[in-house]
Amino acid sequence: MEQLKKSDNHLIFKKKSGRYAVKDCSTKKWINGDAKTDILLTEGLIKHAEPKPAAAPEATPEATEATADAAPEA
Repeated sequence: MEQLKKSDNHLIFKKKSGRYAVKDCSTKKWINGDAKTDILLTEGLIKHAEPKPAAAPEATPEATEATADAAPEA
């Protein structure tokens, strides 16, 4: 791991995999979860991903077959 940034409160490392690790300077423990995400966002190392909009449900082939069977043929 290579050290990227050091502040008064935490150290930020970059792993070989490209992911980040954050260590608290006062407690010498690793920071995980939302606290880690907030730190990386503040430092500008990651961007906040917007959730993708839900797609409209598409008609499945089974549903179209069921409606075709129910309709009388002329």
